[in-house]
Amino acid sequence: MRLTTHTDYALRVLIYAAVSPAHTCTIEAIATAYGISRNHLMKVVRGLGEKGFLETVRGRGGGLRLARDPSKIIVGDVVRAMEEDFAQAECFKPETNTCLIAPACGLMGALKRATDAYLGALDGVSLADIARRRDRLADLLELAG
Repeated sequence: MRLTTHTDYALRVLIYAAVSPAHTCTIEAIATAYGISRNHLMKVVRGLGEKGFLETVRGRGGGLRLARDPSKIIVGDVVRAMEEDFAQAECFKPETNTCLIAPACGLMGALKRATDAYLGALDGVSLADIARRRDRLADLLELAG
């Protein structure tokens, strides 16, 4: 299983927000810290906001922040919300499947079980868990204390 860049960036944004000492941060600061495109991050942040993981703050000192406590943000939920689909092979999409052996092949079932196990493992991990080394993460992101 491989995450899309969109989901990878979403998790990075959430980690940044979890360790940000000001509790609000900007897309510009996040883009600079990670060395990634501001425009791409705008789409990611919009999606995280629409899915209820982030909220935006307007006005002086505005920016974005976590919409809930990091211990309540489950990594599996983030991955499910941000990934477009989990189709591992052509046979997962019946409307476009042209695989001749699909009706008799056991691959789809095996891949489905593997995906379920992968997501199940991520369901046991919160944002607080992956950001638990807060001081070290803040140092790496060059966030002032």
